[in-house]
Amino acid sequence: MGFLARFISRFFSRRSNDGDQNKTRSNRTAQSQNRAFAEGFCRRFSLSEMRAATRCFSKSLRIASDGYGSVYKGTIDSDNVVAIKRFVGDSKEQFRTEVQLLCQLRHPNIISIIGFCEEKEECLIVYNYMSNGALSKYLDNPLDRDPVLQLSWKQRLNICIGVASALQHLHTGVKHSIVHRFVNSSNILLDEQFVPKLSDFGRCMTGPRTLSNGLIRWDSVTVDGTYGCIAPEAFSGQLTEKSDVYSFGLVLLEALCGKSRPVDIFNSLKTGETSLDMIDPFLTRQIAPDCLKKFVDIIQRCVRPSGAERHTMGEVEVELECALELQGSGDAINQLKESGTTTTTSLAPSPPPPPINENFSNIYLREWL
Repeated sequence: MGFLARFISRFFSRRSNDGDQNKTRSNRTAQSQNRAFAEGFCRRFSLSEMRAATRCFSKSLRIASDGYGSVYKGTIDSDNVVAIKRFVGDSKEQFRTEVQLLCQLRHPNIISIIGFCEEKEECLIVYNYMSNGALSKYLDNPLDRDPVLQLSWKQRLNICIGVASALQHLHTGVKHSIVHRFVNSSNILLDEQFVPKLSDFGRCMTGPRTLSNGLIRWDSVTVDGTYGCIAPEAFSGQLTEKSDVYSFGLVLLEALCGKSRPVDIFNSLKTGETSLDMIDPFLTRQIAPDCLKKFVDIIQRCVRPSGAERHTMGEVEVELECALELQGSGDAINQLKESGTTTTTSLAPSPPPPPINENFSNIYLREWL
């Protein structure tokens, strides 16, 4: 009996060890396949190339940082200026997720990957360099902003439309739906022509096939994102594509108010205690009244408490295009008015403007803001 017991114990111990070894071998095989797949779509750099490109990760070349790593401005192939993100700590999973997704995603408003490096515990991604930086720096401190960092209302509208298009592509334009989870103005980068590029894909979640027409939903997810930009359902462990819509609604609010993460303004919007004083002062006399009404309506539809009540990103994109058309019509009318004013010979004073209802929920304006 003792011999039989020892035999059984050894048999199951060997099976357990074999199972662990097989699992480890399977993980290594999957990682190897993933790297091979990525190499088929982008370039694999050596660590020595990354060190040379960033002058050994010089602090003088560091242009951004967050909890997952730092981004450096670098140069590869003698004269090609790039951005290089160096992941730190326990962020290898985010690194691999981002490489895998960006190797597959192709959209004019999604950041492009050039290559990656995974060597000696170092994980790095090489991107096209975005010379105008993050949208957030153009929205901070509206009362004390460098004149160089001013964006016109039309520029802001076009940026918002581009990001909406990128998110719509993630939700419905790829084989398996993708929820970004980290939509904010710091992750919207601007190239030399101020074309927006959505970035930071390391925390994305991939859902079912987009043809399923079902609501993408995950339960028991970890809350992740920027405080003030996280959808309410995330705090109860739920995530859907409408969570991205909510976060994007707050980006729209920032574009209008010119304040990064304007939680106080958002709270005022929910209670209806809003005024035109909350709008970025730089936008004075730039926004057509009908465009403003449409834009505020889009924000309110994006940030509704229930995801089922929010617009889809496709609807948001269409509505933003409509807002841009309304702005164009308003500009044309205003130019005609100004032309008529300059050619008039009447010396009579112009009539006073009509009273302005300054609540966002019932805006009625006939003059420029």
